[in-house]
Amino acid sequence: MNTTTLNKRNTDANTISLHEGYFAKRNLFDWIFAVLTLAGGLYAFLQYSAFMDVYEKGILLSAIPAVVAMAWFWRPLRALTLLVAGFSLLGIVAYQGDLARAEQVFWLKYFLSSQSAILWMSVLFFMSTGFYWLGMFAKGQSATLESLGSKIAWVAVGMALIGSMVRWYESYLIGPDVGHIPVSNLYEVFVLFCWMTAAFYLYFEEHYQTRSLGAFVMLVVSAAVGFLLWYTVVRGAHEIQPLVPALQSWWMKVHVPANFVGYGMFSLAAMVSLAYLIKQQANENRWYKLTPLWLLGVVLGLVPIVFRATPATAGGSNYWEGYLLVSGLIAAVILLGRKRIAERLPSFEVLDDVMYKSIAVGFAFFTIATVLGALWAAEAWGGYWSWDPKETWALIVWLNYAAWLHMRLVKGLRGTVASWWALVGLAVTTFAFLGVNMFLSGLHSYGTL
Repeated sequence: MNTTTLNKRNTDANTISLHEGYFAKRNLFDWIFAVLTLAGGLYAFLQYSAFMDVYEKGILLSAIPAVVAMAWFWRPLRALTLLVAGFSLLGIVAYQGDLARAEQVFWLKYFLSSQSAILWMSVLFFMSTGFYWLGMFAKGQSATLESLGSKIAWVAVGMALIGSMVRWYESYLIGPDVGHIPVSNLYEVFVLFCWMTAAFYLYFEEHYQTRSLGAFVMLVVSAAVGFLLWYTVVRGAHEIQPLVPALQSWWMKVHVPANFVGYGMFSLAAMVSLAYLIKQQANENRWYKLTPLWLLGVVLGLVPIVFRATPATAGGSNYWEGYLLVSGLIAAVILLGRKRIAERLPSFEVLDDVMYKSIAVGFAFFTIATVLGALWAAEAWGGYWSWDPKETWALIVWLNYAAWLHMRLVKGLRGTVASWWALVGLAVTTFAFLGVNMFLSGLHSYGTL
Protein backbone atom coordinates (compact mmCIF):
# COMPACT_ATOMS: atom_id res chain seq x y z
CA MET A 1 0.00 0.00 0.00
CA ASN A 2 1.58 3.33 -1.07
CA THR A 3 1.82 6.41 1.11
CA THR A 4 -0.82 8.34 -0.86
CA THR A 5 -3.44 5.61 -0.33
CA LEU A 6 -2.63 5.36 3.39
CA ASN A 7 -2.92 9.12 3.86
CA LYS A 8 -6.25 9.12 1.98
CA ARG A 9 -7.61 6.39 4.25
CA ASN A 10 -6.45 8.24 7.37
CA THR A 11 -8.10 11.40 6.08
CA ASP A 12 -11.34 9.53 5.39
CA ALA A 13 -11.25 8.00 8.89
CA ASN A 14 -10.72 11.40 10.49
CA THR A 15 -13.57 12.85 8.42
CA ILE A 16 -15.90 10.05 9.55
CA SER A 17 -14.82 10.61 13.16
CA LEU A 18 -15.41 14.36 12.95
CA HIS A 19 -18.86 13.88 11.43
CA GLU A 20 -19.89 11.03 13.70
CA GLY A 21 -23.46 11.53 14.84
CA TYR A 22 -24.29 12.67 18.36
CA PHE A 23 -26.30 9.54 19.09
CA ALA A 24 -23.66 7.25 17.59
CA LYS A 25 -21.32 8.25 20.42
CA ARG A 26 -23.64 6.83 23.06
CA ASN A 27 -22.77 3.58 24.81
CA LEU A 28 -25.12 1.01 26.33
CA PHE A 29 -25.12 2.64 29.78
CA ASP A 30 -26.10 5.97 28.19
CA TRP A 31 -29.19 4.40 26.63
CA ILE A 32 -30.10 2.46 29.78
CA PHE A 33 -29.88 5.71 31.75
CA ALA A 34 -32.05 7.51 29.18
CA VAL A 35 -34.70 4.78 29.29
CA LEU A 36 -34.78 4.76 33.10
CA THR A 37 -35.01 8.56 33.24
CA LEU A 38 -37.83 8.57 30.68
CA ALA A 39 -39.68 5.82 32.55
CA GLY A 40 -39.32 7.60 35.89
CA GLY A 41 -40.38 10.95 34.47
CA LEU A 42 -43.43 9.54 32.70
CA TYR A 43 -44.45 7.58 35.81
CA ALA A 44 -44.27 10.77 37.88
CA PHE A 45 -46.28 12.60 35.23
CA LEU A 46 -49.01 9.96 35.06
CA GLN A 47 -49.14 9.58 38.84
CA TYR A 48 -49.18 13.24 39.84
CA SER A 49 -50.22 15.31 36.81
CA ALA A 50 -53.68 15.77 38.32
CA PHE A 51 -52.06 17.84 41.08
CA MET A 52 -50.03 20.01 38.66
CA ASP A 53 -50.89 23.07 36.64
CA VAL A 54 -49.82 23.37 33.01
CA TYR A 55 -46.54 25.10 33.91
CA GLU A 56 -45.51 22.42 36.39
CA LYS A 57 -46.29 19.75 33.82
CA GLY A 58 -44.07 21.58 31.37
CA ILE A 59 -41.23 21.77 33.88
CA LEU A 60 -41.45 18.03 34.60
CA LEU A 61 -41.55 17.02 30.93
CA SER A 62 -38.70 19.41 30.08
CA ALA A 63 -36.61 18.03 32.94
CA ILE A 64 -36.54 14.55 31.36
CA PRO A 65 -34.47 15.44 28.24
CA ALA A 66 -32.49 17.99 30.27
CA VAL A 67 -31.33 15.36 32.79
CA VAL A 68 -30.46 12.92 29.99
CA ALA A 69 -28.53 15.58 28.08
CA MET A 70 -26.53 16.62 31.16
CA ALA A 71 -25.71 13.01 32.03
CA TRP A 72 -24.62 12.31 28.47
CA PHE A 73 -22.48 15.44 28.48
CA TRP A 74 -20.82 14.58 31.80
CA ARG A 75 -21.08 10.87 32.33
CA PRO A 76 -20.39 10.70 36.10
CA LEU A 77 -23.85 12.21 36.50
CA ARG A 78 -25.40 8.95 35.29
CA ALA A 79 -24.30 6.97 38.34
CA LEU A 80 -24.94 9.91 40.67
CA THR A 81 -28.49 10.39 39.38
CA LEU A 82 -29.37 6.70 39.60
CA LEU A 83 -27.92 6.33 43.11
CA VAL A 84 -29.67 9.46 44.36
CA ALA A 85 -32.95 8.28 42.85
CA GLY A 86 -32.55 4.81 44.35
CA PHE A 87 -31.71 5.93 47.88
CA SER A 88 -34.34 8.69 47.79
CA LEU A 89 -36.99 6.14 46.86
CA LEU A 90 -35.72 3.84 49.61
CA GLY A 91 -36.16 6.65 52.13
CA ILE A 92 -39.60 7.56 50.81
CA VAL A 93 -40.80 3.95 50.91
CA ALA A 94 -39.44 3.56 54.46
CA TYR A 95 -41.76 6.33 55.66
CA GLN A 96 -44.87 4.39 54.60
CA GLY A 97 -46.78 7.65 54.74
CA ASP A 98 -45.96 8.28 58.42
CA LEU A 99 -43.57 11.09 59.33
CA ALA A 100 -43.09 9.66 62.83
CA ARG A 101 -41.12 6.76 61.33
CA ALA A 102 -38.19 9.15 60.93
CA GLU A 103 -37.34 8.39 64.58
CA GLN A 104 -38.28 4.71 64.47
CA VAL A 105 -36.66 3.24 61.35
CA PHE A 106 -32.88 2.80 61.54
CA TRP A 107 -32.14 3.85 57.94
CA LEU A 108 -34.30 6.94 58.23
CA LYS A 109 -33.09 8.00 61.65
CA TYR A 110 -29.38 7.77 60.87
CA PHE A 111 -29.05 8.12 57.09
CA LEU A 112 -32.02 8.84 54.85
CA SER A 113 -34.33 11.30 56.59
CA SER A 114 -33.72 14.77 55.22
CA GLN A 115 -32.05 16.10 58.35
CA SER A 116 -29.81 13.03 58.73
CA ALA A 117 -28.74 13.13 55.09
CA ILE A 118 -27.98 16.87 55.25
CA LEU A 119 -25.95 16.42 58.44
CA TRP A 120 -23.98 13.69 56.64
CA MET A 121 -23.49 16.14 53.79
CA SER A 122 -22.10 18.69 56.24
CA VAL A 123 -19.63 16.28 57.85
CA LEU A 124 -18.50 14.93 54.48
CA PHE A 125 -17.85 18.38 53.03
CA PHE A 126 -15.70 19.23 56.06
CA MET A 127 -13.83 15.94 55.63
CA SER A 128 -13.38 16.56 51.91
CA THR A 129 -11.92 20.00 52.59
CA GLY A 130 -9.53 18.51 55.14
CA PHE A 131 -8.26 15.81 52.78
CA TYR A 132 -7.78 18.30 49.94
CA TRP A 133 -5.61 20.45 52.22
CA LEU A 134 -3.69 17.47 53.55
CA GLY A 135 -3.03 16.51 49.96
CA MET A 136 -1.76 20.02 49.28
CA PHE A 137 1.09 19.63 51.78
CA ALA A 138 1.71 15.88 52.00
CA LYS A 139 4.81 14.62 50.26
CA GLY A 140 4.44 11.40 48.31
CA GLN A 141 0.77 10.97 49.24
CA SER A 142 -0.71 14.09 47.67
CA ALA A 143 -2.51 12.28 44.85
CA THR A 144 -4.00 9.69 47.23
CA LEU A 145 -5.26 12.26 49.74
CA GLU A 146 -6.68 14.56 47.07
CA SER A 147 -8.37 11.61 45.38
CA LEU A 148 -9.95 10.73 48.71
CA GLY A 149 -11.09 14.33 49.12
CA SER A 150 -12.67 14.19 45.66
CA LYS A 151 -14.49 10.90 46.35
CA ILE A 152 -15.83 12.21 49.66
CA ALA A 153 -17.05 15.37 47.89
CA TRP A 154 -18.99 13.17 45.45
CA VAL A 155 -20.64 11.33 48.34
CA ALA A 156 -21.45 14.67 50.02
CA VAL A 157 -23.15 15.91 46.84
CA GLY A 158 -25.14 12.67 46.75
CA MET A 159 -26.23 13.00 50.38
CA ALA A 160 -27.27 16.63 49.79
CA LEU A 161 -29.45 15.58 46.86
CA ILE A 162 -30.94 12.64 48.77
CA GLY A 163 -31.70 14.92 51.71
CA SER A 164 -33.36 17.46 49.43
CA MET A 165 -35.48 14.84 47.64
CA VAL A 166 -36.63 13.23 50.89
CA ARG A 167 -37.31 16.66 52.42
CA TRP A 168 -39.58 17.39 49.46
CA TYR A 169 -41.58 14.25 50.26
CA GLU A 170 -41.59 15.00 54.00
CA SER A 171 -43.18 18.39 53.36
CA TYR A 172 -46.15 16.63 51.75
CA LEU A 173 -46.43 14.24 54.68
CA ILE A 174 -46.93 17.26 56.94
CA GLY A 175 -49.82 18.34 54.74
CA PRO A 176 -50.72 18.65 51.05
CA ASP A 177 -50.93 22.42 51.45
CA VAL A 178 -47.47 22.49 53.08
CA GLY A 179 -45.64 20.42 50.47
CA HIS A 180 -43.18 22.30 48.25
CA ILE A 181 -39.87 21.96 46.44
CA PRO A 182 -37.06 22.56 48.98
CA VAL A 183 -35.72 25.87 47.65
CA SER A 184 -37.94 28.22 49.65
CA ASN A 185 -35.81 29.48 52.58
CA LEU A 186 -32.20 30.11 53.55
CA TYR A 187 -31.73 26.64 55.02
CA GLU A 188 -32.85 24.92 51.83
CA VAL A 189 -31.00 27.20 49.44
CA PHE A 190 -27.76 26.86 51.42
CA VAL A 191 -27.99 23.10 50.86
CA LEU A 192 -28.61 23.87 47.18
CA PHE A 193 -25.59 26.20 47.09
CA CYS A 194 -23.30 23.64 48.73
CA TRP A 195 -23.97 20.74 46.39
CA MET A 196 -24.15 22.89 43.26
CA THR A 197 -20.82 24.60 43.93
CA ALA A 198 -19.14 21.29 44.74
CA ALA A 199 -20.61 19.61 41.64
CA PHE A 200 -19.41 22.41 39.37
CA TYR A 201 -15.95 22.15 40.86
CA LEU A 202 -15.89 18.37 40.38
CA TYR A 203 -16.63 18.90 36.70
CA PHE A 204 -13.68 21.28 36.33
CA GLU A 205 -11.54 18.88 38.34
CA GLU A 206 -12.17 16.11 35.85
CA HIS A 207 -11.99 18.35 32.79
CA TYR A 208 -8.61 19.88 33.69
CA GLN A 209 -7.24 16.75 35.40
CA THR A 210 -6.19 18.62 38.53
CA ARG A 211 -7.43 18.26 42.10
CA SER A 212 -5.38 20.93 43.82
CA LEU A 213 -8.09 23.58 43.39
CA GLY A 214 -10.37 21.53 45.63
CA ALA A 215 -8.54 22.90 48.68
CA PHE A 216 -9.72 26.41 47.78
CA VAL A 217 -13.18 25.75 46.35
CA MET A 218 -14.15 23.53 49.27
CA LEU A 219 -13.32 26.38 51.64
CA VAL A 220 -16.31 28.37 50.42
CA VAL A 221 -18.48 25.23 50.52
CA SER A 222 -17.36 24.52 54.09
CA ALA A 223 -18.06 28.15 55.05
CA ALA A 224 -21.60 27.73 53.71
CA VAL A 225 -21.95 24.47 55.66
CA GLY A 226 -20.75 26.29 58.78
CA PHE A 227 -23.46 28.91 58.35
CA LEU A 228 -26.01 26.17 57.70
CA LEU A 229 -25.16 24.41 60.97
CA TRP A 230 -25.32 27.65 62.94
CA TYR A 231 -28.62 28.51 61.28
CA THR A 232 -29.96 25.07 62.20
CA VAL A 233 -28.89 25.15 65.85
CA VAL A 234 -29.65 28.78 66.67
CA ARG A 235 -32.69 29.34 64.46
CA GLY A 236 -34.09 25.80 64.19
CA ALA A 237 -34.21 26.46 60.44
CA HIS A 238 -34.36 22.79 59.49
CA GLU A 239 -38.04 22.66 60.45
CA ILE A 240 -40.27 22.52 57.37
CA GLN A 241 -42.60 25.51 57.24
CA PRO A 242 -45.57 26.29 54.96
CA LEU A 243 -44.82 28.59 52.07
CA VAL A 244 -45.70 32.24 52.44
CA PRO A 245 -48.21 33.37 49.77
CA ALA A 246 -45.56 35.15 47.68
CA LEU A 247 -43.67 31.87 47.20
CA GLN A 248 -46.67 29.75 46.26
CA SER A 249 -45.83 29.86 42.58
CA TRP A 250 -44.31 27.58 39.97
CA TRP A 251 -41.87 30.42 39.17
CA MET A 252 -39.94 29.52 42.33
CA LYS A 253 -39.05 26.11 40.85
CA VAL A 254 -37.07 27.72 38.02
CA HIS A 255 -36.04 31.14 39.37
CA VAL A 256 -34.26 29.97 42.53
CA PRO A 257 -32.18 27.10 41.02
CA ALA A 258 -31.08 29.34 38.13
CA ASN A 259 -30.04 32.00 40.65
CA PHE A 260 -27.93 29.53 42.58
CA VAL A 261 -26.14 28.27 39.52
CA GLY A 262 -24.96 31.87 39.27
CA TYR A 263 -24.07 32.15 42.96
CA GLY A 264 -22.21 28.84 42.91
CA MET A 265 -20.20 29.68 39.81
CA PHE A 266 -19.34 33.18 41.03
CA SER A 267 -18.10 31.71 44.32
CA LEU A 268 -16.06 29.09 42.50
CA ALA A 269 -14.49 31.78 40.30
CA ALA A 270 -13.59 33.87 43.36
CA MET A 271 -11.83 30.97 45.09
CA VAL A 272 -9.89 30.19 41.90
CA SER A 273 -8.93 33.87 41.67
CA LEU A 274 -7.65 33.69 45.25
CA ALA A 275 -5.54 30.68 44.26
CA TYR A 276 -4.25 32.68 41.27
CA LEU A 277 -3.16 35.59 43.47
CA ILE A 278 -1.50 33.31 46.03
CA LYS A 279 0.43 31.51 43.29
CA GLN A 280 1.43 34.88 41.87
CA GLN A 281 2.76 36.17 45.21
CA ALA A 282 4.25 32.92 46.48
CA ASN A 283 7.80 34.22 46.48
CA GLU A 284 6.95 37.59 47.96
CA ASN A 285 8.67 37.97 51.35
CA ARG A 286 7.52 41.48 52.22
CA TRP A 287 4.52 40.88 54.47
CA TYR A 288 2.77 44.12 53.51
CA LYS A 289 2.78 43.01 49.86
CA LEU A 290 0.85 39.81 50.57
CA THR A 291 -2.46 41.58 50.09
CA PRO A 292 -4.63 38.56 49.17
CA LEU A 293 -3.71 36.77 52.37
CA TRP A 294 -4.20 39.75 54.64
CA LEU A 295 -7.50 40.49 52.93
CA LEU A 296 -8.56 36.88 53.46
CA GLY A 297 -7.71 37.13 57.14
CA VAL A 298 -9.60 40.41 57.55
CA VAL A 299 -12.71 39.12 55.76
CA LEU A 300 -12.75 35.85 57.71
CA GLY A 301 -12.30 37.78 60.93
CA LEU A 302 -15.10 40.23 60.14
CA VAL A 303 -17.69 37.50 59.48
CA PRO A 304 -18.11 36.41 63.12
CA ILE A 305 -17.99 40.02 64.31
CA VAL A 306 -20.83 40.97 61.97
CA PHE A 307 -22.91 37.96 62.90
CA ARG A 308 -22.45 38.49 66.62
CA ALA A 309 -23.18 42.22 66.45
CA THR A 310 -26.28 42.08 64.25
CA PRO A 311 -29.50 41.63 66.24
CA ALA A 312 -31.04 39.54 63.48
CA THR A 313 -28.19 37.03 63.66
CA ALA A 314 -27.08 37.27 67.27
CA GLY A 315 -26.71 34.02 69.18
CA GLY A 316 -24.31 31.13 69.30
CA SER A 317 -21.37 33.26 70.45
CA ASN A 318 -19.23 30.20 71.16
CA TYR A 319 -19.83 29.06 67.62
CA TRP A 320 -18.56 32.32 66.14
CA GLU A 321 -15.54 32.31 68.43
CA GLY A 322 -14.71 28.85 67.07
CA TYR A 323 -15.28 30.13 63.55
CA LEU A 324 -12.83 32.97 64.17
CA LEU A 325 -10.22 30.54 65.50
CA VAL A 326 -10.55 28.20 62.50
CA SER A 327 -10.47 31.17 60.10
CA GLY A 328 -7.25 32.41 61.65
CA LEU A 329 -5.66 28.98 61.34
CA ILE A 330 -6.66 28.73 57.67
CA ALA A 331 -5.19 32.16 56.89
CA ALA A 332 -1.97 31.27 58.76
CA VAL A 333 -1.60 27.93 56.96
CA ILE A 334 -2.00 29.61 53.57
CA LEU A 335 0.43 32.37 54.53
CA LEU A 336 3.16 30.03 55.80
CA GLY A 337 2.65 27.38 53.13
CA ARG A 338 2.18 29.64 50.11
CA LYS A 339 5.27 28.37 48.27
CA ARG A 340 4.20 24.73 48.57
CA ILE A 341 0.66 25.70 47.56
CA ALA A 342 1.97 27.54 44.49
CA GLU A 343 3.90 24.43 43.41
CA ARG A 344 0.78 22.26 43.66
CA LEU A 345 -1.57 24.63 41.85
CA PRO A 346 -2.09 24.29 38.07
CA SER A 347 -0.68 26.82 35.63
CA PHE A 348 -1.83 30.42 35.46
CA GLU A 349 -3.47 29.64 32.12
CA VAL A 350 -5.64 26.91 33.65
CA LEU A 351 -6.56 29.09 36.63
CA ASP A 352 -7.48 31.95 34.33
CA ASP A 353 -9.55 29.68 32.09
CA VAL A 354 -11.49 28.16 35.00
CA MET A 355 -12.17 31.65 36.35
CA TYR A 356 -13.45 32.86 32.99
CA LYS A 357 -15.66 29.84 32.28
CA SER A 358 -17.13 29.92 35.79
CA ILE A 359 -18.09 33.58 35.49
CA ALA A 360 -19.43 33.12 31.95
CA VAL A 361 -21.70 30.22 32.94
CA GLY A 362 -22.72 31.91 36.18
CA PHE A 363 -23.55 35.14 34.36
CA ALA A 364 -25.70 33.32 31.79
CA PHE A 365 -27.77 31.60 34.47
CA PHE A 366 -27.94 34.70 36.65
CA THR A 367 -29.30 36.61 33.66
CA ILE A 368 -31.94 33.93 33.11
CA ALA A 369 -32.81 34.03 36.83
CA THR A 370 -33.16 37.82 36.76
CA VAL A 371 -35.52 37.69 33.77
CA LEU A 372 -37.55 34.92 35.43
CA GLY A 373 -37.66 36.96 38.63
CA ALA A 374 -39.01 39.95 36.73
CA LEU A 375 -41.74 37.82 35.17
CA TRP A 376 -42.57 36.38 38.58
CA ALA A 377 -42.74 39.89 40.07
CA ALA A 378 -45.11 40.99 37.32
CA GLU A 379 -47.44 38.12 38.18
CA ALA A 380 -47.18 38.49 41.96
CA TRP A 381 -46.93 42.27 42.44
CA GLY A 382 -48.15 43.71 39.14
CA GLY A 383 -44.81 45.12 37.95
CA TYR A 384 -41.59 43.76 36.47
CA TRP A 385 -39.29 45.92 38.60
CA SER A 386 -39.85 47.85 41.81
CA TRP A 387 -36.31 48.77 42.95
CA ASP A 388 -36.70 46.54 45.97
CA PRO A 389 -33.30 46.20 47.78
CA LYS A 390 -32.96 42.59 46.62
CA GLU A 391 -33.70 43.56 43.04
CA THR A 392 -31.33 46.52 43.19
CA TRP A 393 -28.46 44.43 44.46
CA ALA A 394 -29.21 41.70 41.93
CA LEU A 395 -28.80 44.37 39.25
CA ILE A 396 -25.49 45.47 40.81
CA VAL A 397 -24.26 41.86 40.73
CA TRP A 398 -25.35 41.53 37.10
CA LEU A 399 -23.67 44.77 36.06
CA ASN A 400 -20.46 43.80 37.87
CA TYR A 401 -20.06 40.53 36.00
CA ALA A 402 -21.33 42.00 32.73
CA ALA A 403 -18.51 44.55 32.98
CA TRP A 404 -15.99 41.81 33.86
CA LEU A 405 -16.97 39.77 30.80
CA HIS A 406 -17.03 42.84 28.58
CA MET A 407 -13.50 43.76 29.62
CA ARG A 408 -12.42 40.16 29.13
CA LEU A 409 -13.82 39.83 25.62
CA VAL A 410 -13.13 43.35 24.35
CA LYS A 411 -9.97 44.38 26.20
CA GLY A 412 -8.48 40.96 26.98
CA LEU A 413 -8.76 41.29 30.76
CA ARG A 414 -6.51 38.68 32.39
CA GLY A 415 -4.37 37.96 35.41
CA THR A 416 -4.13 40.11 38.51
CA VAL A 417 -6.86 42.66 37.73
CA ALA A 418 -9.31 39.95 36.66
CA SER A 419 -8.59 37.98 39.84
CA TRP A 420 -9.08 40.94 42.17
CA TRP A 421 -12.25 41.86 40.33
CA ALA A 422 -13.61 38.32 40.79
CA LEU A 423 -12.86 38.50 44.53
CA VAL A 424 -14.66 41.84 44.82
CA GLY A 425 -17.50 40.25 42.86
CA LEU A 426 -17.86 37.59 45.52
CA ALA A 427 -18.20 40.27 48.20
CA VAL A 428 -20.89 42.02 46.16
CA THR A 429 -22.68 38.72 45.49
CA THR A 430 -22.54 37.73 49.17
CA PHE A 431 -24.13 40.99 50.21
CA ALA A 432 -26.83 40.60 47.54
CA PHE A 433 -27.53 37.04 48.71
CA LEU A 434 -27.16 37.36 52.48
CA GLY A 435 -26.42 40.95 53.48
CA VAL A 436 -29.66 42.30 52.06
CA ASN A 437 -31.56 39.77 54.18
CA MET A 438 -29.65 40.89 57.29
CA PHE A 439 -29.64 44.67 56.95
CA LEU A 440 -32.39 45.70 54.54
CA SER A 441 -36.09 45.05 54.16
CA GLY A 442 -38.48 45.09 51.25
CA LEU A 443 -40.71 42.89 49.15
CA HIS A 444 -38.29 39.99 49.67
CA SER A 445 -38.42 40.24 53.47
CA TYR A 446 -39.77 36.70 53.68
CA GLY A 447 -36.14 35.62 53.26
CA THR A 448 -34.83 37.49 56.31
CA LEU A 449 -32.65 35.85 58.92
